Amino acid sequence: MDAFEAILTRRSTGAVAADRIPGDEDIDRILLAGTRAPNHHRTEPWRFFVLKGEGRRRLGAALGDIAIAGGQEVTSDVEREIRERAMAKAYRAPVIIAVAVVPSDSDRVEWVEEVAAGAAAAQNMLLAAHALGYGAIWRTGQQAYHARMKQLFELPETGQVVGFIYLGYPARAMESPAHRAPVAEKTVYWTTESD
Repeated sequence: MDAFEAILTRRSTGAVAADRIPGDEDIDRILLAGTRAPNHHRTEPWRFFVLKGEGRRRLGAALGDIAIAGGQEVTSDVEREIRERAMAKAYRAPVIIAVAVVPSDSDRVEWVEEVAAGAAAAQNMLLAAHALGYGAIWRTGQQAYHARMKQLFELPETGQVVGFIYLGYPARAMESPAHRAPVAEKTVYWTTESD
């Protein structure tokens, strides 16, 4: 599929089969696509963590810790249920790619540009996964930005998890791409008389 078709037909799907992705060749191709993202000053701030099989257990434990970190007084049974529900999120897809950034410490580099580069890498990976026939969804939320995630992935204080790409074979036929507002509603052209 060409790039324009991939962009226009890609659709997030969390409904993926539990079937393992055989080998790592396609995963490596998806990661390679991530490294082709633009980034100011060529800092390449992205870091990728591929979690599969029981490698997802550590993510599940971190999600469980975050879920019960709210400080509410609950019974041990309720706490166990909250933790187990959170931990199960790490098993919603056979492969999860955690995308993080470790920003350059150069004075010339803006932190937000490093995060934007990580987001561009995630988008490239979503497009590559779609082009290879996989279903994927980019998940974030407060747990992605929690200090426990920095600890899990051994990120410095300035580091940031950008999100998690849940990846697998689509469990059902992919839906049509989501409706978007017409481009004209989101665009302003600034031109001169000579344009």
